[in-house]
This record gives sequence, structure tokens and C-alpha cells, in this order.
Amino acid sequence: MTLHRYFSSAIFLLTALTSLAGFAQSNYPNRPIRLIIPFTPGGVTDTSGRFIAEQLSLKLGQQVIADNKPGASGNIGTQMVATAEPDGYTLLLGYAGTLSINPSLFDKVPFDSVKDFAPIGKIGDAILIIVANNDFQGKTLADVIAISKKDPNGLSYGTSGSGGTPHIAGELFKQKTGANLVHVPYKGGGQALLDLLGGNIPLVYTAVAGANQYVATGRIKAIAVSSAKRSPSMPDVPTFIESGVKDFVIDDWVGLLAPAKTPKPIITKLNQALNEILNSPEGKAKLLSMGIFPSPGTPEKFGEQIKGDLVRFAPIVKAAQIKSE
Repeated sequence: MTLHRYFSSAIFLLTALTSLAGFAQSNYPNRPIRLIIPFTPGGVTDTSGRFIAEQLSLKLGQQVIADNKPGASGNIGTQMVATAEPDGYTLLLGYAGTLSINPSLFDKVPFDSVKDFAPIGKIGDAILIIVANNDFQGKTLADVIAISKKDPNGLSYGTSGSGGTPHIAGELFKQKTGANLVHVPYKGGGQALLDLLGGNIPLVYTAVAGANQYVATGRIKAIAVSSAKRSPSMPDVPTFIESGVKDFVIDDWVGLLAPAKTPKPIITKLNQALNEILNSPEGKAKLLSMGIFPSPGTPEKFGEQIKGDLVRFAPIVKAAQIKSE
């Protein structure tokens, strides 16, 4: 009789806990959510994350607080989310460089890009572009390749830093075409563009959002974008594929993730809210103004891209012998 009562009590307690967990999920969110942005304020990644946080606050009826936690090329903030409670109240602004490149760039990263996170959805792709200063003689990607091969010292191109997506894209460009390019890392895309404007470096590989104002005013020349389609803000600038580099598509994507084991109903609710933002005219216009193509979709599709990019970028990093600084 005592054993029977014990099991009855245990079943009652388990049922009660399950009911409470279900209620917590259906009642989600009932307090503020923290969105960890693993970079310093400013830049496309940060501004897009802050916009999504503002819009999610309106959709969910609870404040979503953008919290910058920079360091170690995004690894510090990313690890914070990997080890956070999987209750939907700590989210990550995921970035291609951190989740898909850093595991190949660093000898050891403090998280597993696949096992430690539950993808919520991709926000979009930040289009990348090669731009040149006005003294550069070339106008096309073919010119860049030809001029670089004539110079025994190589042709310098600047990026936002060693191991970032623009750097990886530049190395892949070299590997595919034999261009004799020399990478010059800067502390941010803004500094690289300033040196380009000053005529101190011939080329910069950067985000369209940062370069757009200088191209529009004729202060620098646009060569090509490495997206699948032309940029809406620069419709006259050809893609790498149109310029003769086959199967060359590299963008800087951003997206939302939660810690692994976050309940599926919470992931679904966040994904639905995110897709509503990305499909809205206001959301599309705002992100496009930042140089980001909105990419609504499922958590599963976003997860597959992370896995695919891990495999795609690893041999590029290895062949170029890129290591974290």
C-alpha cells in the first residue's frame, strides 16, 4: 500500500511539473528577453540585431533587450548563449563569421555551432562588394585579376579583419582565379574604407551598406558584388558570377539562435514572429536599407545553412593558412 502511494505521488508530481512546463511555454514570454550581440555597437551586424530586437518587442509584448558582449571575434558572447538556460529568455544574434568560420580559424572555440544551439531563423544576407579607389586603373573583376598578375608584389585588398567573411571571400577569389592578391586586415570595415578613400590601398572587400554612400557620390568605384543576385541599392554593379567567376556566392548572414534544448513551442513562436517582421513591408525596407536581403524561413533551413557553411569554409581557411590573431 505504501509503495502504491509512493508511485501515485510521483506520478502526480511529474504530471504537475509537466503541466507547469507546458503553461510556462504557452505563457511565453512573461518577462524581458535578452538578445546577445557578440560584437561592439555599430556596424551592420549590430544595427540589424537592434532593429530585430525592437520589432520582436512589439510582436511578443515583452521587451527584447539588445546586449553587446564583444570579444574574441564573437566567441565570448556566443559562448554566453551556448551555456545559458534554455528557456527562451537568452537569445543570440548569430553571424556567419562566428558560427561558420571561427571553428576553422581558432585552434579551439568554446562552443559547438551545431550541438550547442537551436536555430530560430535567418534574418538575412549582408551583401559583400569589392570596391576600388578612383586611381585604380581597372573597372571590372577581370581587370582586377589581370592587374594583380602583372604585379610581382601582388595587389593589396583591405577587409574588416583577419578571418572575417570578406577575408574568406577574398581568399576563395584568389583560389578560384589565381589572382595575386595580398590581404590587409583592418580593425573594422570603416577604417578600410577610409584608407581606400585616401588612396592608401587599391581595393577593399566589404559590406555594401558601408560602401554605398561613397559609390553613390563617385568617391570610389564599385567592381562586383559576391551575392547570388545584384544589390537593389546598386543595380548596375554585376555579380562575381556575371563577371566570369563560376559558382561564387558568399554573403555575410545574420540570424537568431537559442541555447540547445530550448522547447520547440518557444522556437516556433519566435520563428513566426521573426518571419512576420521579415515579410512586412517595413521590415523589408529597413533591412534592405542596411544592405541586408531579408530571408524568412524555417529553423531547420537555417540550421542546414550553418552546417553547410562549416563544411564549405573549412578547406578555404586551411588552404589560405589563416589563423586567429
